[in-house]
Amino acid sequence: MTGVPASAAGGSSGARRTGPRGASGSAQEPPERTASGSALQRGSTEGGGAGRGGKIAAAAVNQASVWNVANLLTMLRLLLVPAFVALMLGNGGYDPAWRSFAWAAFAIAMITDLFDGHLARTYNLVTDFGKIADPIADKAIMGAALVCLSALGDLPWWVTAVILGRELGITVLRFVVIRYGVIPASRGGKLKTLTQGVAVGMYVLALTGPLATLRFWVMAAAVVLTVVTGLDYVKQAIVLRRRGIAERRAALKETEV
Repeated sequence: MTGVPASAAGGSSGARRTGPRGASGSAQEPPERTASGSALQRGSTEGGGAGRGGKIAAAAVNQASVWNVANLLTMLRLLLVPAFVALMLGNGGYDPAWRSFAWAAFAIAMITDLFDGHLARTYNLVTDFGKIADPIADKAIMGAALVCLSALGDLPWWVTAVILGRELGITVLRFVVIRYGVIPASRGGKLKTLTQGVAVGMYVLALTGPLATLRFWVMAAAVVLTVVTGLDYVKQAIVLRRRGIAERRAALKETEV
């Protein structure tokens, strides 16, 4: 009765209902849509945080992996070095019983040397610590045995000098050419290590008679393999360096062109 048609009134009220919704549709979302949008936003933020947290957790796992079985065996070999020296020089250094205990320590060190590298490669346990500590442990136990034997007069000093000089020289050579590539371990090198271990082990034991003669020839073979494989590594290093230099020059020419 106000003179305004019902349709007009309805249209007017409809406009009031739809107007705010249409005008502010992009600025004011329904509660459920706003909540879901916030949830998505939080989810993406939390997802990024989870990604970063995952990386941190992975880094923590990598750090914890230093204490794996391969590295523990390497640490055991390092601890065996002073124990071996003490047993080797015990009671004047010529007591067969003490020498037998020293041989046992040396044998354990050499056996664990075979296992720790295999375990690290097979089960992906390679760590920076292992890469550094493993060769140090190898050379420490071998060097300690050679020096003790020469100090006791059982082995000529020149043999110790040749073997240790070769080992240290090849290690330095590997670091020098590392920028050009890695010198892989050869079969001759592995045979050299095995022969050295057997020869030194036979000298650590107080052997007499035919076995004492046999150990001389085994050590002679170890010295020959030491020199031959050392020269082979030097040859590989020279070839690797020349190839690396040639590849760098070729890459520089391509960039200039």
